[in-house]
Amino acid sequence: MSVNVLPCIVVPIYNHKDAIGATVANLAVHGLPIIVVDDGSDAPTQQVLAALAREYAAQLTLLRLPENGGKGAAVMAGLRAARAAGYTHALQIDADGQHDATDVPRFIDAARAEPGAVVLGRPVYDDSVPKARLYGRYLTHVWVWIETLSLTIRDSMCGFRLYPLALVCDLIDRVALPTRMDFDIEILVRLHWRRAAFRSIPTRVTYASDGVSHFDVLWDNVRISRSHTRLVFGMLWRLPMLLAHKVMPRRALPPNEPGESDEAAGRPWWRVAERGSHLGMSLLALSCKLFGRRFTALWLHPVVAYFLLTGRAAREASGNYFAHLAAATPQNAPHTTPRPGWWSAYRHMLAFAQSGFDKLAAWSGRVDKADIAFDDPTAFEALTSSGKGALVIGAHLGNLEMTRALAARNTRIKVTAVVYTEHAKRFNSVLASANSEFARHLLEVRDFGPQTAMLMQERVDAGELLVIVGDRVPAHETGRTTDAQFLGASAPFAQGPYVLAHALGCPVYLFFCLKERDGYRLYFEPFAERIALPRRERAAHLAGWAQRYAARLEFYCRKAPYQWFNFFDFWASPKRGANGRT
Repeated sequence: MSVNVLPCIVVPIYNHKDAIGATVANLAVHGLPIIVVDDGSDAPTQQVLAALAREYAAQLTLLRLPENGGKGAAVMAGLRAARAAGYTHALQIDADGQHDATDVPRFIDAARAEPGAVVLGRPVYDDSVPKARLYGRYLTHVWVWIETLSLTIRDSMCGFRLYPLALVCDLIDRVALPTRMDFDIEILVRLHWRRAAFRSIPTRVTYASDGVSHFDVLWDNVRISRSHTRLVFGMLWRLPMLLAHKVMPRRALPPNEPGESDEAAGRPWWRVAERGSHLGMSLLALSCKLFGRRFTALWLHPVVAYFLLTGRAAREASGNYFAHLAAATPQNAPHTTPRPGWWSAYRHMLAFAQSGFDKLAAWSGRVDKADIAFDDPTAFEALTSSGKGALVIGAHLGNLEMTRALAARNTRIKVTAVVYTEHAKRFNSVLASANSEFARHLLEVRDFGPQTAMLMQERVDAGELLVIVGDRVPAHETGRTTDAQFLGASAPFAQGPYVLAHALGCPVYLFFCLKERDGYRLYFEPFAERIALPRRERAAHLAGWAQRYAARLEFYCRKAPYQWFNFFDFWASPKRGANGRT
């Protein structure tokens, strides 16, 4: 996703009248707006700043604070001013000339490559660095690594860094941060707690022999120690959340506005980042192998609780789904409909986590065939006995992957999954590491059309079952969709499964695998002996097949309401260039 990055430079200053001129001159060559924040400097420094403001009138904004409040106060004032002026990112750099201004383009390029990340300078010192300052920094680094339970923040004291303004201004407006030298440390720790991503850039740092330092050896060290004490207690209070962070990635997409959900930001399902890190998922796989399924399953509860608290978009999508389900369920229906809310969202997300965990267990060989049974095996047995191939349409309902895992252990059944895998590469890689057969019968596609049909024809002719899902629109903006009534409202469904079935000319079945008390129950039912799409009536036929599929999906959603796993606004219309609509 392209993001319009509008950067500026923020320079806090307090009585650096001899260095500020060269610092501004070195920064001005990059053509970026510069906000200089005078933190109550003396009269001589004010005169120098006034002259610089006149010299660089088209580029430099001078913001003067009435009295000295500390470096943190000056930086926060500059960040707020930058945000108010419409900038998206602010590059903070000290006024004393220690930092290499030629590295400014590298920070800006990093912001354009990953707009949601905080970009930190990692100092590369020469012989001018005071040894006491150098060794003292490492003590702070160790405390930061403890407070974040991470080595992500390589240097927390470097005054050369770039902030995404939406993210950082939301923090400084909500949390009382220190206003002195301890600001640089604490803001990074708290941004880490807020799931910010961090990137580091090596940058040269020099100490002038006649340089002016405002670091108070006694009181600033006291303040930093006090800040670390506060942060350590904050870490202990957040310990369950920080441990949960280990199983999910940092922010990778551009940051939303505060309080904005992914859907509000205009991101369809394939644009919402996959949540869950490869390391965390691999640890669950290892725990399952070493300690068994029951013990490992206990970890799902705190992890899901974290997702519930931080996943506003998923919570809203879950509530939206249950609201549609309740509105479309008759009063005399045999199944109870969950009420939208925190508890139903938690159960919904927990069912999703358990489904993924069961997939992992199945591919690891830890699910017995006796735990999976057909509701009525007649149609499936007749198909496999015939040796013919078929197209099988499933859904993100229950656990479709379970049967493919079992099929890998039964040479008589050949099953190939045709999927949009771009959205779940980390999880798929963990499943692949659990069983080498995982990737052998997995085909990734972007859309279902004539070219895809040619690839699939050979497999169907060989007697394979091609399993696809019918409840996701194609993973790009121009995919063809058709509307169908689903849970009382119109929703877009992909045309691809029916176009593919028409091209293959093979039988089509519906398949759902639901978790019930006694294990997993498979529902395999005929859908069409063959799907024909006459050219003149193509749209009407597509709409008819999509509506028939939506009706069966609705039936099984009522049967297992917590097991439909589409955590986005399913009823929102995507961009449909092929249909001429948006």
